[in-house]
This record gives sequence, structure tokens and C-alpha cells, in this order.
Amino acid sequence: MQIALKKYTLQLAHTFTISRESRDEQDTLIVCLSLDGKTGYGEATSNPYYKITIEGMMDQIESVRDQIEGYDFDTPENFYEFLESLDLHKFTLCALDLAANDLYGKLKGKPLYELWGTSAEKYPMTNYTIGIDTIEKMVAKLQEKPWPLYKIKLGTPDDVAIVRELRKHTDSVFRIDANCAWSPEETIKNAPQLKELGVEFLEQPLKADNWDGMSLVKEQSVLPVIADESCIIESDVEQCGPYFHGINIKLTKCGGLTPARRMIKKGRELGLQLMVGCMTESSVGISAIAQLLPQLDYVDMDGVMLLKGDIAKGVEILDNGEVIFPKLPGSGIELL
Repeated sequence: MQIALKKYTLQLAHTFTISRESRDEQDTLIVCLSLDGKTGYGEATSNPYYKITIEGMMDQIESVRDQIEGYDFDTPENFYEFLESLDLHKFTLCALDLAANDLYGKLKGKPLYELWGTSAEKYPMTNYTIGIDTIEKMVAKLQEKPWPLYKIKLGTPDDVAIVRELRKHTDSVFRIDANCAWSPEETIKNAPQLKELGVEFLEQPLKADNWDGMSLVKEQSVLPVIADESCIIESDVEQCGPYFHGINIKLTKCGGLTPARRMIKKGRELGLQLMVGCMTESSVGISAIAQLLPQLDYVDMDGVMLLKGDIAKGVEILDNGEVIFPKLPGSGIELL
């Protein structure tokens, strides 16, 4: 195989704010793996919360370039086992694993979801995310992008009031993501009011390691609770089982499609609701997520919809929420 690395800075359509940060752009790494005239593409973004930089990921890959290029590629699963032996960070693993899966599908001439024995005829609709802002700007974002399903980022002293005001401007379903900003008492108190306002579930209301608090929330909350920051790697799925109704799997956090598929299998065994989320990736990362759609209950793959411009072609999300899968096999990705 041959490796090529490309760094991009993705410009966001609006300043994106959650409970712990704001940003106007997103740095991302694209890994290109080529073999037998085919090229697979993978992606991982930088992330200050997890102390991930593009330069750090590139340095890791360059340090093992010879081993990777000398690997006799057969399946993504075997390749992933090999990559794990190189002691790479999960974000770095993700970019390589996504590229390997895309390459594998292209070599086999089939989309990944088909190789996995699933059908793309039925799948959940992605939500569209509204970041924390002034009420006026949040309402403007709703009006700019009419959508049947919104994820609302919260983590302010006036969260319920914000949702109440937004509800005046749309009948769409809401999901709430507090990004670890609430206390157990606040979550339990907010939940009935939010349910009345048409909220479907709460995502990661408490700090990631507040297991006692989550036990109380799961017992007393009138809304389902989905783990995000509490569910990063494969071993977290079983730990989250007693404390959450579902899990949100992020490819960059867990290390790619290969471990994500194992997490989905384990989550199903535990009776958890399954969601896959994004990290404001381009169509490279979003198209990889889309291959998992038939296996999911919920999905947050709106990252590319939040950008001013894209760097690739892949799956297309229409204004009615329908996903158009590309004819190109693998994850269906072409760089622009």
C-alpha cells in the first residue's frame, strides 16, 4: 500500500458553540491508502478536549509509514489488529481504519453496508445541530435550515427557557445535548419540562465519570439518556449498560468503523439504543458513518451540513433527510 496525508481546515457556516468551547473552523486529517489502482479515504479531526492535533496524528503515521506500506493488506479487520500493535492514538487509528474500509470496498466493488450484509432501504434520519448562542441567533439557525429533527446544544443557566423559546418557532422533534454540563438534580428537574416541549432524549447530561449521578438520573428521569463522553472505547459499552438507555458511538473516539461495529454488536446484546455521532467531519467521515445507518436507531451525521464548503464527494443528505448513497463502492468517497 501507499500512504498520502492531507491536512485541511474546514470553515464552519456559523460559529459553533457547546458547553465547553466555541469555534469557527475545524482542522481535519485525510488519510489516503492506495493499492492496485484503488484509493481509500479516511478522516480524523483535531480535538482540543482530547488534546488531538493534526500534526500529532501525522507524526504518528510517519513514524510507522514503512510498516504500514509494507503490510500485506487483506481485510480491514486484520489490518486493524496490525495497527493496534503499533500503539497509535484512537483518532489516528480512525483515519487509517476508515481509509482501509473504503479501500477494501473499492477493491471488492461493493459498498460497505452491502459487504456487511445490511440493506440501505431503511435507516434513521440525521438530526441537525443548533449550537449554543443567543436566542435570536439560535432561532435564525432554525429558520435558515428547516429540518424535522434538531439536536440542541445546551449548558447554560437558562436551558429550559431556551428550549421553550425555540419551540415557538418549530414543531420539529428536539434532542438535547448538554455535553456534561448538568448536575443530576438539574437533569431530573429539567426532564419533565423538556419532555413537554417535545424533547426525544437527553445526551450526556452529566460529567463522564459521574456514575452515581447517572444511576440516579436513569432511575428518575422521564426522558431516555444517551451516553456520549462516557462511551468512548469498546470496553465502555458494557460499563454504560446499567447507567444509560443508549450509547452514542463516535468513530474518531473509538478508533474507526472496525471497533464501532463491535460496539454496535455489544450494545445490541445489552439492549441499548444505538446512535453514531460525528465530529464536524467532511464527507469523508460522514460517508463512513452512513455505511452503519442500517444498524442504528439514531444518527448524528450532520457535520458536513455545518460547513461552508466540502472537500470531498460521498453520501448526499437531501433537504427531506433522505440519504443518497453514491454508486462508487466502499464508503463511496472521492476527494474534490
